[in-house]
Amino acid sequence: MKKEFLISFDTKNILSTHTDILIIGSGVAGLCAAIEAAKYAKVLIITKDKLQDSNTEQAQGGIAVVLSREDSFKGHAEDTLRVGSGLCNEEAVRILVDEGPSRVQELIQWGANFDKEGEGLSFTQEAGHNMRRIIHAKGDATGAEIEKTLILKVKENKNIKILEHTFAIDLLQKNGVCFGVFVCEKEGKKVVYAQKTILATGGIGQIYRETTNAIVATGCGIAIAFRAGAKLMDMEFVQFHPTTLYIAGAARMLISEALRGEGGILKNKYGERFMNKYHEDGELAPRDVVSRAILREMKKSNDTHVYLDITHLDPKFLENRFPSIMRVCFSLGIDIKKDLIPVRPTAHYMIGGIKIAMNGETNVENLYACGETACSGLHGANRLASNSLLEGMVFGFRTGFSVGKSIGSGGRVKDVPEISSIMDYGNSKDLDLDKEDIKNSLKSLMSRHLGIEREGKTLLEAQEKIDSWSSYVMEKEFSHPKAWELQNMLQIAKLMQKAALIRRESRGVHYRKDFPKQNDSEWQKTHIELSKDKDFESVII
Repeated sequence: MKKEFLISFDTKNILSTHTDILIIGSGVAGLCAAIEAAKYAKVLIITKDKLQDSNTEQAQGGIAVVLSREDSFKGHAEDTLRVGSGLCNEEAVRILVDEGPSRVQELIQWGANFDKEGEGLSFTQEAGHNMRRIIHAKGDATGAEIEKTLILKVKENKNIKILEHTFAIDLLQKNGVCFGVFVCEKEGKKVVYAQKTILATGGIGQIYRETTNAIVATGCGIAIAFRAGAKLMDMEFVQFHPTTLYIAGAARMLISEALRGEGGILKNKYGERFMNKYHEDGELAPRDVVSRAILREMKKSNDTHVYLDITHLDPKFLENRFPSIMRVCFSLGIDIKKDLIPVRPTAHYMIGGIKIAMNGETNVENLYACGETACSGLHGANRLASNSLLEGMVFGFRTGFSVGKSIGSGGRVKDVPEISSIMDYGNSKDLDLDKEDIKNSLKSLMSRHLGIEREGKTLLEAQEKIDSWSSYVMEKEFSHPKAWELQNMLQIAKLMQKAALIRRESRGVHYRKDFPKQNDSEWQKTHIELSKDKDFESVII
């Protein structure tokens, strides 16, 4: 698992192109970084599918931000810290809360339309918040509105170029310095040299059998950073969204937390409300609490789901506030105005990722990261609802500014070394494996053994299976993005399993049945770092 590259190559013999700043990924963090960095230098965005394909596009809930007169920075920070279960980086929290309003106002100036109430913005409440501070767009299409606004801003900027359908195979690095990326596009493979590289590739949801994430969210950015020597942090923490639509055979669509914020009630198969048994905040308890409560109710009743009841809410309000959810549910035979919505928890958000400083900097020179693929310690052990879009905007901006200013002030790398990777795989090169079958088996394994609840015994079983698959997948050379994607997913799975086994306690979204208590004497403020050169390291931030 300590290999540096997935394929053989020699930069002397490959077509190449150059840019000042390279950004891999096109969600909210990558686009915000590009817009800010382009004030100082030339920017190239590459994305493995279409520009708009990202988790941002699918985000429903909204943006948590202090814009109401009744709200306060202190209140938003306290909610974030409380939900993070003692593991949040307080500097990152302060930055998010303090700089968030400016980033949102900037987005509005660029044309983003958020829902209004009278002359001001409309606010809703979600789990873990002490008040209504979530702004939203078109009821439940906030992510799509943000993505549309940012894409229009990017496309009008002459300093920004875009390459779609371009797969980043590996970062080009030598002696701890990043020089760009080796990619595969429709015309073939090529090298993109860059003075600075920013990873903004999103999450890892597709490593699970059921997820709210876009099809592109396979953790590839985290994997290529790890192979390049970047430190990873908090890989054991993955958040499950408590309420996704459960219809056998249908895609797992997110049922926004805002429905519970507006008064939705969770009920089991017997029609009984149950959340008050698990937490004093009921349906508005932190996501990890709600997810575990739903899981336990499902086990008690031997059922595949529970129900969200919003039939007591005003029908006209539902039509205006949740049009997308209403439309999708109706297409599947559910009228949310009079029918209960079948829901269950589903893999949603990667809290861990590439360890970064507050300007997006990693331990690899000239390599930066932001958004869901990065980890500043902001979310601690559990992300507060609707902090993710704000994180992408705030830390995307900060990363773009830092990188752009360094280029503009003469921070260019002038001497690019020749880099090669010549590996002898004998007759196993591009071996004909059923990669889709391995991928589906991995997804099922992760759902069973690294889901909402974990246990030492089953984590070791997961390790055995992942190591077995890796023994004949990771040490092979393939020639297609789907195969490289599988290799990246196996690498991420291994790292998640390792971190989950190390943390012998329950904290936030990481729940160990064999260590069900939060152990502050050993684990409070302690983060698990993983890197290619070290099995793990405990750090305090």
